[in-house]
Amino acid sequence: MLKRYLALCLAFLLALGCCAFAEEEVEFTLEDVVELEEVPVYGDVDWTFPVDLKDMDPVFIRLANKTCLLSKEDKPDPIMTMVARKANKDGSNANGGVNKASGSKMQLQETCGLALVEMFEAALEDGVKLYLKSAYRSYQTQNTMYYNRLKKNNGKDDGWVSKPGASDHQTGLGCDIVSRSWRDKAMNSNFAKTDEAQWMKENAFRFGFILRYPSDKEEITEINFEPWHYRYVGIPVATYIMENGMCLEEFHQELQKAIDEFIAAGGNPAIVEPFIQRSAQ
Repeated sequence: MLKRYLALCLAFLLALGCCAFAEEEVEFTLEDVVELEEVPVYGDVDWTFPVDLKDMDPVFIRLANKTCLLSKEDKPDPIMTMVARKANKDGSNANGGVNKASGSKMQLQETCGLALVEMFEAALEDGVKLYLKSAYRSYQTQNTMYYNRLKKNNGKDDGWVSKPGASDHQTGLGCDIVSRSWRDKAMNSNFAKTDEAQWMKENAFRFGFILRYPSDKEEITEINFEPWHYRYVGIPVATYIMENGMCLEEFHQELQKAIDEFIAAGGNPAIVEPFIQRSAQ
């Protein structure tokens, strides 16, 4: 990379200067060296999007919605089964588990699951107890849920259950998180008023999670406001989305624009290809 090469050369020359003119006390700072590397370079083309490609995982930021559908075979890999939390005498986590809203088997993509355990533990330290209510759902399970919802609503899609292939839960990165009092309740937007929902809204990004369906983004996500549904995208992406008040769809719109500009400037398409969203159906 040209800029990295120039940075190294500058560091070398400055070092030589310090040796040759020690009596003159030549001063330079680290900023003199790293300033040239502020913009990541891939080949001879700058990557100007605020989040570097190295800080994004195509798997973690993958879209699942009405226009970007997952296939029937899509399943998180590796996947882990979330176990019920057991505490040591001092209250620490004895088995790496989470508080579960039910005894049913729940699974998540492994990185997501481990991050969720970390987030639940941090919440406990703040006096907030979170419960995992729903996690990974297969295409077939989502198909059954969608069919049953349509049947209940005389064939109308009311925005509460995603069609098969469009569910964020199928990625294994989406999960429904509630408070103790909401474990057995039918979910609605009133959950947003709870201390648990407020804690997640303010802190989830620190663990790589975003509120997947915000109240002011319903026209974009085409999903009703779900203050309990969080999605793992990784800490750098979650931080950027949170700081800019985005939903995942808006993030991808910006990312795609950056990808188009990168390729138009002569960037290697193979570098950005994994980040381009396409429907599997």
